[in-house]
Amino acid sequence: NAGINMLKKYSISLIIAVVLITPITVFAIVNWIENKGRALPVYEGENHKITNFKLTNQNGDTVTLQNWKNKIVVADFFFTHCPLICPKMTSNLKKVQAAFPDKENLQFTSFSVDPVRDSVPQLKVFANRFGITGNWHLLTGDKVAIYKLARKSFAVDASKGDGGRHDFIHSDKLVLLDAEHRIR
Repeated sequence: NAGINMLKKYSISLIIAVVLITPITVFAIVNWIENKGRALPVYEGENHKITNFKLTNQNGDTVTLQNWKNKIVVADFFFTHCPLICPKMTSNLKKVQAAFPDKENLQFTSFSVDPVRDSVPQLKVFANRFGITGNWHLLTGDKVAIYKLARKSFAVDASKGDGGRHDFIHSDKLVLLDAEHRIR
């Protein structure tokens, strides 16, 4: 009997410890990650910022740099008929989005590098296929403008090109922008 009572007291103490320690541990980890994120260096220099753009999202809405005001942005360059890298990146970004459901200052943006084929309806089909909703824009528009953004603003491709008919960018890079539109 004494052994059973001792085991019950130990079990209750263990449960109380787990209930108290788990939230404190989670808070400490989240706080550490958030503070660590603030220490990321600025890529391309302090004065380098993303230039303004005017593109259309999967819902037919116009999106500009103003839509990112005071937001942290995770961006990538993709195309909807990509067979390998793009679907995997999109699936992984969905996991990141799901991990931060209440972050109003977080924006996901995917720029199509094949805007001729990736029309607004095609982007909508892709969005539905992957369950993309909320704070995630799939953008299409002028190819020259998108390629200039990719090369000059986002620095995802070092090749020289003009966004012309035979120019093509394909990147497996994600770009993290701070609230001041600087690459981190």
